[in-house]
Amino acid sequence: MNKLLLLGAEAIALGALDAGISGVYAYPGTPSTEITEFIQRDPTAREKGVRSSWSANEKTAYEAALGMSYTGKRALVCMKHVGLNVAADAFINSAITGVNGGLVLAVADDPSMHSSQNEQDSRVYGKFAMVPVLEPASQQELYDAMSFSFDLSESLGLPVMIRLTTRLSHSRAGVERQEPREQNPVGSLPSSDRYVLMPHNARKQYDLLLDMQPVLEERSEQSWLNRLIPGSGKTGVLAFGIAWNYVMEVRQTYGLKWPVLKISQYPPPRKQIKALFDSCDTILVAEEGYPVYEELLRGYFDNSAVRGRLDGTLPRAGELSADNIRSALGITEKKGLPIPSIMVNRPPELCKGCGHRDMFDALNAVMKTFAHCQVFSDIGCYTLGALPPFNAIHTCVDMGASITMAKGAADAGLHPAVAVIGDSTFAHSGMTGLLDAINDRASLTVIIADNDTTAMTGGQQSSATGSRIVSLCMGLGVDEAHIRTIIPLKTHLEKNIAVLNEELNYAGVSVVIAQRECIEAAAKKKRQQAAKP
Repeated sequence: MNKLLLLGAEAIALGALDAGISGVYAYPGTPSTEITEFIQRDPTAREKGVRSSWSANEKTAYEAALGMSYTGKRALVCMKHVGLNVAADAFINSAITGVNGGLVLAVADDPSMHSSQNEQDSRVYGKFAMVPVLEPASQQELYDAMSFSFDLSESLGLPVMIRLTTRLSHSRAGVERQEPREQNPVGSLPSSDRYVLMPHNARKQYDLLLDMQPVLEERSEQSWLNRLIPGSGKTGVLAFGIAWNYVMEVRQTYGLKWPVLKISQYPPPRKQIKALFDSCDTILVAEEGYPVYEELLRGYFDNSAVRGRLDGTLPRAGELSADNIRSALGITEKKGLPIPSIMVNRPPELCKGCGHRDMFDALNAVMKTFAHCQVFSDIGCYTLGALPPFNAIHTCVDMGASITMAKGAADAGLHPAVAVIGDSTFAHSGMTGLLDAINDRASLTVIIADNDTTAMTGGQQSSATGSRIVSLCMGLGVDEAHIRTIIPLKTHLEKNIAVLNEELNYAGVSVVIAQRECIEAAAKKKRQQAAKP
């Protein structure tokens, strides 16, 4: 089949496979998860031995992909936008070492925060690292850009970032498939002067990276991803990435003729942009996310000529839309009758029968006996414990923050200091916080909600569950007598309350593992078993 109906995330996955990758490295995070899942399901990927297991976190994923690249093989690494915060150290430094085999970082941003803590723009990281960034505008462009980006990575010796957003990642379109290429052979590492970032090497490599910037800009000037749609009039539009779709929808709907410069490869093509500014009095800058290039262009050109997010012409936060673009261009449209409210929006909630419900019932019962009822939580399904009827948790900042924030509160004298974290998040970035607590002999109770999966992103394999969590906690130095396991069921409520009460009153580090399989994962497993012949 040469033409397939694919999600944007799946187009990246198939494009990477056809570009000859030898491995994909990722930690699940919406809206990037489907990239790795597609590769895990693909029979050809299994036949060719493409490595596709989940990594413990985004930093380990990026570093492993970098190691594969150093051997000459092609590697894909995937994450959501906030995951790049975790991988930033390796990503920024890999731009200085450079790469050997092609290394492509696919980052899925989440404007409007559909399932995220913020809507940060990964293009800022790409600009910071001074590497090429591609922002395709369609599923076909995503697919085609994968082969292009791996070739670009190898020709420049640099990692390449591909940025997509939720709307593109999770929408479908037809994709024309090209002939796949074979994987690269394993080769020896190039000179250690390049890859050992001691200061005298790093300075030389950094100078080389700076010297390459004009080359990157010239590549962008020539890129098939950047092109002008000619037109007439004194208003022009700079459309970045997915915003190009909204701009062209308005242009076609209203029969407009103004010129549009589509930009999907960075650093931006300065000559093409200057030509547009020279031919127009006003430029609307349409970019999904932060006003990254609008701000830059205001410094280059007459500030009064630039319109966009910074001056309120387009909304400062959230996703763009065709309506935003239409309004920004001064096109008024008669509004119809308002749509009546049929039903009140229903907030998200924990699944019926979820073990987290029984865990929070027990925790709430114990916390009521203390003067301070503050619980530090983390990112996962259990974060919904902040909502009624539980109202059981009071913070959620970033992956792994529950334990370290609870430790800080314990250092300040709060008692009890309680952290709630999931099994996958504990493996991702909770263990180091627990080690800090042990080293400082903090008075802290960590509740690990172990549902045997990474449930929030669809039930991917967790890096640590069950007895492995016990072993990890013991290895870090938690007293075995204060590593307790409870089964969060209504029939165990009184027993669970007793265990939690004992550990919350203990003047030291204790861990309570609330262990019960996710009901959705269990049901899925049962369906799969029933489907077997």
